[in-house]
Amino acid sequence: MSEVVTPINLLGHSPEQLSNLVAQWGGKPFRARQLQRWIHQRGVDDFDQMTDLARDFRQQLAEHCIIQASEVVHEQRSADGTRKWLFDVGQNNSVETVFIPEDDRGTLCISSQAGCTVACPFCSTGYQGFNRNLTAAEIIGQLWHARRAVMADLLTARTDGGATPPDRVISNVVMMGMGEPLLNYSQVLIALKLMLDDNSYGLSRRRVTVSTSGVVPFMDKLAEECPVALAVSLHAPNDALRDRLVPLNKKYPLKELLAACNRYLKHAPRDFITFEYIMLDGINDLDEHADQLLAIAREVKCKFNLIPFNPFPQSGLKRSSHARVREFAQRLMEGGVVTTVRKTRGDDIDAACGQLAGDIRDRTRIDQRMPQRAQIILKQEP
Repeated sequence: MSEVVTPINLLGHSPEQLSNLVAQWGGKPFRARQLQRWIHQRGVDDFDQMTDLARDFRQQLAEHCIIQASEVVHEQRSADGTRKWLFDVGQNNSVETVFIPEDDRGTLCISSQAGCTVACPFCSTGYQGFNRNLTAAEIIGQLWHARRAVMADLLTARTDGGATPPDRVISNVVMMGMGEPLLNYSQVLIALKLMLDDNSYGLSRRRVTVSTSGVVPFMDKLAEECPVALAVSLHAPNDALRDRLVPLNKKYPLKELLAACNRYLKHAPRDFITFEYIMLDGINDLDEHADQLLAIAREVKCKFNLIPFNPFPQSGLKRSSHARVREFAQRLMEGGVVTTVRKTRGDDIDAACGQLAGDIRDRTRIDQRMPQRAQIILKQEP
């Protein structure tokens, strides 16, 4: 009985891996670059359509390889133009990806894990538990699919008879979807390199952002191996509160995190770290918290991005009022720190920050732990 050989999914191959594979078949490096452009720039998944590749090479590819993103289970469109895709990643797990169109950019929010182990009580992903890390093909496949889908819509909508949509329909990518990217470092690194490579998506390092809750060792690795823009999910200005809001803080407390931020800035494409800060009513939105944030800003060159909490039933937490968010932001700005308030997009399709949940086969008993955590936070003094 002949052995069944699993085809190689080229979608998740880094430029180096693709070049090595082509070299094994006797091909020259420029062939790998051609193949890379067909896959990522043109979004082609049929080798027969790659017309500038030799026929025998195309046949070899067809026999051994595939180009395949995860299957889209469902797509939703918000009234504000935001789009959300639900991708099936196998074993009853699915992850979500969000595209946010704006006048001057198109931003794609990508997931890196099926679920999340960090279990922040204000994030609905945490309530889904954790199943596994996504592969590089599953991560970059979100960008590959979204780019094809958005370009197809642009072509349909054109009225000038043109056939070529703009190259940069997705100008920015943020690793802010489901999961903690730095806890899936090796696969995220491959995806990042593809995003930046001129033969793939050619994005600027300033326009690719990795968001982390503070995995210090991998912040240092990213700084050395692929420094892109960095966003840190801070959410609390002191260790006592952050231990409750971001459990990872118990392993990497603020002193270590802020030191890692300063190390990262030596390599970063931007001269500041973005600190993400969820606004929770009566929990972390007091004047004293703003003053503590200003003390942090004196240690690390940064900007603050305040995020109005997007409620969901399990959390038991409440969003800070619009007035309180404005006052909090004003206090930070008067302290000399650039501060923005994130505009809520796609909340009518649960695509706003903190609302991505997908459908995860729970293996962490998160359903037992998370409600208890939320109650502890609500009962304790800020």
